[in-house]
Amino acid sequence: MLQEIVELQANAVNKLIATVESNKKSEYTFRAPTGSGKTYMMADFMNKMLQRRDDIVFLVSSLSKSDLAKQNYDKFCEYRDNLCFSYINPYLINSEISGEERLYIPNDNNVYLLPKDLYKKDSRLMAGPFQSFLAEIRFIKHKSIIWIKDECHIATKNLDAIAVDYFDFTVNFSATPKLSRGQHPDVEITDEEAENCKLIKHVQWGEEDDTVEDALKKFLEIKRDYRDLLEVNPCLIIQISNKTKADEELQREIMPALNNYSELKWMLIVDDPKDCDTNDVFKAKKLPVSKWKDYARSSDLSGIDVIIFKLVISEGWDIPRACMLFQTRNSRSKQLDEQVMGRVRRNPRLLDFENLTTQGQNLALTAWVWGVSPQEGGKSFSVKLSGDKNDIQKDFKVKTTIIKSLTDMENFDLEEYLSKQKPIVAHNSIFNINRQIQSVDPSVKQFLYDNVGSYARWWEVAEHIQGIAKESNQYRCNYEESMEVGPEVSFADQSYYYVTDNYVKISNWLWRRRDGAEKFSFDSEAEKDWADELKDISSDSVKSIHTGKKKQNQLAGETNLFGETVSEYTLEDERDVYMWGKNYVPDSLIKFEYYLGALHSSYPDFIMKDRFDRIHVFEVKSVNQSAEYNIDNNIYITKVAELKKCYKQASKLTGQYFYLPIQREDVWTITMFDNGSERTLSIDQFRKFIKSPTQ
Repeated sequence: MLQEIVELQANAVNKLIATVESNKKSEYTFRAPTGSGKTYMMADFMNKMLQRRDDIVFLVSSLSKSDLAKQNYDKFCEYRDNLCFSYINPYLINSEISGEERLYIPNDNNVYLLPKDLYKKDSRLMAGPFQSFLAEIRFIKHKSIIWIKDECHIATKNLDAIAVDYFDFTVNFSATPKLSRGQHPDVEITDEEAENCKLIKHVQWGEEDDTVEDALKKFLEIKRDYRDLLEVNPCLIIQISNKTKADEELQREIMPALNNYSELKWMLIVDDPKDCDTNDVFKAKKLPVSKWKDYARSSDLSGIDVIIFKLVISEGWDIPRACMLFQTRNSRSKQLDEQVMGRVRRNPRLLDFENLTTQGQNLALTAWVWGVSPQEGGKSFSVKLSGDKNDIQKDFKVKTTIIKSLTDMENFDLEEYLSKQKPIVAHNSIFNINRQIQSVDPSVKQFLYDNVGSYARWWEVAEHIQGIAKESNQYRCNYEESMEVGPEVSFADQSYYYVTDNYVKISNWLWRRRDGAEKFSFDSEAEKDWADELKDISSDSVKSIHTGKKKQNQLAGETNLFGETVSEYTLEDERDVYMWGKNYVPDSLIKFEYYLGALHSSYPDFIMKDRFDRIHVFEVKSVNQSAEYNIDNNIYITKVAELKKCYKQASKLTGQYFYLPIQREDVWTITMFDNGSERTLSIDQFRKFIKSPTQ
């Protein structure tokens, strides 16, 4: 799994723990998009809390749909048994384990999963046994009970009624929290963050007038590549109306289109198993709908290609191989649309994504959606390199940097290190050692495995894993020793950006929107203002855009690097060009590694090649109150300090110029790194420098 994903999830969980420990609220909300590992992060949160305190018990309420409580229970057990989260001891509450007179719930676990069906008003559980269980935990065993609402946008009135009596506080988990109930996120992983670290897919929206036939054609286009490049059988989900229109949609549009593609296996899943259908060998009219869903979900390469369903599939039903969604109906529900879209946004090769080819990675990170009207704030636009992408990528190269691991440390000798350690008098248990191993950086774990040849050797090295991790941290934080030049790369062929209110009209940079428009959005007001600065600098020096390569014999009518027609061209009219563009994180290879407790990657905001062939790298920050980080934020201060160390050494190794332009109100303070030196520039000094050949 990519380190960026590990860091994103861990940082979100740590932030949630810090939030609940530093506040005295009765309710907190954690929001993460579907497919981002919400169940894993929930388990991580509980495990870390239990590691801190042994006097707490968690109650996790889950939807009954798709047996979500059972799914969560199985996952929690898997995490515990794999020693990832060894502190959690889960128990699934159900009505099948009762005696003849009353339900029984054991009180020696610390995580209890409660399906929604069991906390209905008239259920046997809510008639008395459940509250007796809570009272025993709270008032006899004197433990705190923390209520976790999984899929918190679903109403839980009966539990809400007793929350004040038994629960210390509530933590809401959902991809679509109910803002009308006050479930405003205290901690959030945004869709953009999840996409940028390759955790979920980017959505390509279909045209409004596309039909099921169009979706099937697109599905067949990508099916072979999906199987060859990803070794996964893709899946197209078709969502139909849940009322009277359903039969009409099936008979008039969907089934006639499917009949044209007999090679595709399809399955219709509805509420009543007698009405479920398929053209596959699976004919199980007497089996419950859950069995139909399980069969459809199978990842076998000969599995179902097209799944047609009503509104029975939303939360709790995971099918990572699904990559397309076609809706024939309008749900009029933003929450429902987001939940259903989440079914096709999971990365199907999450655990070994880095092993895929570039083409395979792009395919794994694309979802196609028809019928859901994207909100303006969530709408994205595709962009591509202007003109001849091969010429641009050849002429526009950026040197990256990487941080070496402890294995590459020249003066670290494991045998010498172990010989200097005090003898172990009392050995740790394997469980304590495993917890220590799980807490260190992945590169240190790999170092351990690389130096293990026997069981005895594993114990010897593992006992000192914390000390080895300390040596690794010191080495990797010393960029003069650990940093080296990485691959020389360029912009990707294509990317995309999300629509925001921060936009600039730009025609003189390396990107073109696929629809031909010149309106580009940026993530923040500071980014937008810096794009304006670079646009003005570039515009000052060029009237007609071209590569800056002097061609005395270019004729009128020829096209330049940007695909634009040259009306007249002589040596006297030659203008050198500034080549620049936004470093869109999706699919970007332009990154610089730094170390801050773990390995991180800095994806600078803008890259420019000036008319003197110098490369300029910009990471834009803001200390305005509206910014995500401000000057008083410790996270901001720590990160910027580490970026400065990183960029300082990177400038020395690559010969490129690195900048941290920081905006306070409308004033820019620019920290510049040049050949290992650091200096501060005003915006006027920066403009003068970048237009001058003087170094």
